[in-house]
Order: sequence, then C-alpha cells, then structure tokens
Amino acid sequence: MKKRPCSKVLVLALMTMSLGACAAKEQVPKTGCPSTEGDVPVRPPAVAGAFYPGDPAELGAMVDSMLAGARIPELKGRVRALIAPHAGYVYSGSVAAHTFKAIEGAQFKTVVLVGASHREGYPGISVYSRGQFRTPLGDVPIDAEFAQKLIAASPLIYFRESAHVAEHSLEVQLPFLQRVLGDFKLVPVLLGDRAPELSRVLADALVATAGEDVLVIASTDLSHYPAYDDANVADRQTLQAVVSGDADALDRTIRQLEHMRIPDMATLMCGEAATKAVMMYAKAVGANRIELLKYANSGDAMPGGRKGVVGYGAVVFLEEGDTPGKEKAVEEEKRLLGDEEREVLLKLARDTVETYVKTGKAPEFKNTIPVLEQPLGAFVTIRKNGQLRGCIGRFEPDLPLYRVVMEMAIAAATQDHRFPRVTEAELGQLGYEISVLSPLQRVKSWREIRYGRHGVQVSKGLRRGVFLPQVAEETGWNFETFMDNLCAGKAGLPRDAWKDPSTQLQVFTAEVFHEE
Repeated sequence: MKKRPCSKVLVLALMTMSLGACAAKEQVPKTGCPSTEGDVPVRPPAVAGAFYPGDPAELGAMVDSMLAGARIPELKGRVRALIAPHAGYVYSGSVAAHTFKAIEGAQFKTVVLVGASHREGYPGISVYSRGQFRTPLGDVPIDAEFAQKLIAASPLIYFRESAHVAEHSLEVQLPFLQRVLGDFKLVPVLLGDRAPELSRVLADALVATAGEDVLVIASTDLSHYPAYDDANVADRQTLQAVVSGDADALDRTIRQLEHMRIPDMATLMCGEAATKAVMMYAKAVGANRIELLKYANSGDAMPGGRKGVVGYGAVVFLEEGDTPGKEKAVEEEKRLLGDEEREVLLKLARDTVETYVKTGKAPEFKNTIPVLEQPLGAFVTIRKNGQLRGCIGRFEPDLPLYRVVMEMAIAAATQDHRFPRVTEAELGQLGYEISVLSPLQRVKSWREIRYGRHGVQVSKGLRRGVFLPQVAEETGWNFETFMDNLCAGKAGLPRDAWKDPSTQLQVFTAEVFHEE
C-alpha cells in the first residue's frame, strides 16, 4: 500500500470582429495610446470617428435609434452571456442593438468583454487590468480586482497592454453598454491566438471568478467576404451550432464548412476561440436556453455590396427557472456519497484515531452501507484548532472505502513525518476532513489542468508529490505558484519541473467533506 502525505497549502466574454478592421474598408485613426490623468491610466478610444461617431451627441442619438428599432421576443430567465458583432456601426450596428436590447435596464456590476486580437498575435490571453477605457460617452472603470483574479488563474493569462491599444473589437461594444446599463465596471479580454486550449482555460477562469452580478459577452463576426447567399447558408449553420450550446459541435461545424472551400471565404468566425469560451462558461453557470435574436450581413446594410460580405449574429444565453447555483446543484446530483454516508465516514475516522491512540488497535466496524464497500482511494486530513496536524492518503482503488478511511486516519495521526504522533491529550482538539478520490488520469500537458477543480500528482523518476484540489482555494496561490510548490515542496523536484515534457502529470477530482 502506498501512502502519500499531503500539504494543505489549496465572464462576459465579448468575441470580436469588425467588417471595417478585417476588410480594411474603414480607416482607423492612430489613437488609442494609453495616457495618464492623475494616477489613473486611461485608454482613449482608438476607432471613434471611424467605426462609430466621435461626437458624443451624434453617437448617443445613433445608438438610441438603433436600440429603439430592435425588436426582440420576451425573454424569460436571467441573461448570463451574450454574443455581439463588432464591425462599424453602419454595417453591424442594427444587429448589435438586438444583442444589447436583451439587457436594457438590467444591472451588472462587471462586464467581461472577450474577443480576438486583430492587431497583433501573441501566445495566451491578455486581460487589461487597470485604469479606464474612454469613449465619447465617458469613461468606464476597469474592475482591477476581477482582472487580477483572472490573471492569477493561469500562467496563460496576463496583461499585455500593446494588444489593447488599437483593438476595435471590444471598444465598439462600450457605447451600447453605456447606454443600456449605465454604471458598470469593465474587464477587457483578448485572445492572442487560436490555440484550442485557450477557450477552456478562459472558461474555467471565468467560472471560478465570476459571480451572479457579472455579464459575459463574446464579440465576433461570422463569414468574411463570400457572396451574400453563401454567407447566409454558412452563417446559419454556424449559428445553429452556437445555439446548440455545444462548443465541440461549433468546432465540428466550422471545420466542415472550411472543408467545403466556399469561394472567397477568408474565415467563418473571427472570434471562434472567444465564442467557445463563452459557450463553455455559460453552460457551466447554468444557461439552459440560447436564442438567436438577429442575423444579417453587410449586404443587408449595404444592398449594393453583396459580393464580399461579412456576417453578424446576436445571441443571448439565458438561465431559465429557479436555478441559482446551478453548477453547485449539478455537482450535488453527481455526489457519490449522501449526507448520511459522509457522517458515517467522518465518525469512523474520528473513532478510529481515538481508539488507536488510546489502545494501539483499530476499532471493530461492521459496515452495512453498500456504497462504502466500493473500492476507492481517499485522503484523510486532521486539523488541530484549524491548523494542519496530519494528512495521508492513497489512490489505489483496491480496498473498500470504509477500510481506506480507517487506515488513512491512523496513518495521518501517526505516520505523517512532518508532525509528531497524535497524543491522547490532543484528541478533543482535532477535526477531520475526508477527500474521496477519482482515479488518476494522465494529462499530456499542464495546460489540461483545470486549476481549482483538479488535484495534481507530479512525478519524475522516484520522486513524486500531490496536492488535493482544495489546496488552490486554501492557499490563494495562482496556478504557477501552486505548481512550483508542488514540484519543489512536495516532490523534491526543481520548481519548474512541471513545464518539462518528461515530467509525468496526473490529475484527479475529489469529493471533499469535513466535520462542522
């Protein structure tokens, strides 16, 4: 039997694309370079006067007129996320108005806009983390606390200021948001490339960070430059996949359409990775109804230009019914153990330690609960006055769960080399926590680790170490610090060994419960 000590140390996405930028039919002013007013950095508008009017009165009147003209069905449920286009307003403004009509008069503390970088390529995801974004309608403050939490979630997420300086895809959403929401804070997010793992990384970070008062918007355009009729056919297939709520289905649809080699089709969805991230996020937080509010392309706005068009879609993700904390509820449904079984195991862990410390023998226990006969791995953690006092576990699913809990409870009390053996005088000060483990699953890269959800075992040669999933929350570490400490502090490996392809990484999940 192998025992392993453990250390208790534990999105609106706005997808972006604009006809003006992609088609180079609108000239972008050389503005957008950040300035500082007092101690607050300000990102000035980069495309005012090109994508939308630079005059405040003219801009306000234009947005108000487009919103007034948008007709959408009555929406039942809570808006969790949106998709909006990002071209010049004369092309996509009427479609965007349908998106923002869905939240007219609503209240959100923070809006996360996620799009694709159109001006420069770079690895990973850039989150603008300070200051304000300015439009002719006023300044929008950055939610710096939220932005920093996103950045801490993964080494793939960081602040790259240059990516945002001239980017239009997030900026063009702001005048609409300023009109329909009033006061809110902003988190601008730009994906620097189309690496498939970025969507999952961002979705997980958003789920871990966003609360009920956060709106996630994806900014993206659809077909680029096919004929009008070809765009209609392709875009409606793409939007059908979006409305399915299945990010994998969207990927398959786009790949199939690419294989068809539609004449003059440059791309089917410029914000593909951002859209997938928002779809994953929306599904995780309980969105159970998705509606297409409007589709059109630039040929509808400019009927004389139907040879090389760009498509636009307005989509809303709704959570219907009384389903607050939907993800938590789903997790509860998937629990292996009910409250009664958990109480039995916690009492068994306590009784086992107290009997063993007093007599040197484990107590007799006759199990009558079938689920506790299942062969599963588990860790038992002991705390004294809230501080770690011992933690030992095993992954091998070769013994009934109740027996694993008994053996690991004794081991945590007597064999954790970091602490002296538990004494009889301490027994009344101890609290117990049990983590029932899923089987270990090897991953090819650290990028597959879902921080805060996965426990991680790292191994190289004869050295290995493990952190339970809850270590992330208990320590407040970011992902990189978590992995550095796992390698150096637990496995005795170099701090950055997790980045070495020859290091084996395995992940698992845990059902964690403790005494009240």
